[in-house]
Amino acid sequence: MSNFSFAEWSNLLDQWGASSSSSNADHKPEKAIPTTTSVEKLIKEIENPLTREHALFALSRNREIRANLAPLLWNSTGTIYLLLEEITTAYPVMSSPDLVARATNNVCNALVLLQCVASHPDTRMNLIKANVPYYLYPFLEAKNKEKQYEYLRLTSLGIIGAVVKVDNAEIVHFLLQSEIVPLCLHCMEVGNELSKTVATFIIQKLLVQDEGLRYFC
Repeated sequence: MSNFSFAEWSNLLDQWGASSSSSNADHKPEKAIPTTTSVEKLIKEIENPLTREHALFALSRNREIRANLAPLLWNSTGTIYLLLEEITTAYPVMSSPDLVARATNNVCNALVLLQCVASHPDTRMNLIKANVPYYLYPFLEAKNKEKQYEYLRLTSLGIIGAVVKVDNAEIVHFLLQSEIVPLCLHCMEVGNELSKTVATFIIQKLLVQDEGLRYFC
C-alpha cells in the first residue's frame, strides 16, 4: 500500500464519501438545495416510508448543504432513530445473498448522513455518547467481498474515520473499548484498496494518542 501522509489520508477520507455513495446508485445527481427550509422539508420526509428513499438520496448527495446539515439532523425529532432503523434493516441479510442493490443504496445513504454528524464539531461527541458506532460494526465484521458489502464496509469506515480526524482522547478511549482495532484489521484483510486505506488511517490516528499507543504495545 502507498505511504500516505496524515494530510493525504485526511483528504482521501473527505473524498471517498462522494465516490462510494454515487457509484452504487442509479439516480441522476440532484440539484443544489439552497435553503434551510428545503433541507428541513427533506429531513421531515424521512419520517414517511413512502418518501424516505428520495429524502435520504437527496440529502446524502447534496454536498452544498453538508456543512449545516449535521445539527439539523441531530436536533430534529426522531431523525437519528430513523437513520439507525434504516441501517438495521440490512442486518438480517448480511450473511445471505439477498443484500440487493436498492437496499444497499438506502443504507449507504443513511450512513453518509451519519458521517455528516460525525464530521461536525457540534455533533461529533453526541454520536459517540449515544454509542452510535456500535451500529456500524456488523458491516465491518462482514467477510463478503461483493460490491454491496464493500459499499457498506467503506461507508461505515468513513464514519469512524470522521470521528478520529480530530485528536480527542475520549473518542479514542471509546473506540478502543469497543474493539474497533480488530475490526479495522479485518477490513484491511478483506476490503478493497480504499477500505484498507481508511482502516489504516483510523489505526494511525489511534496511535497518536497515548492510550492508543499503550493498546498496541
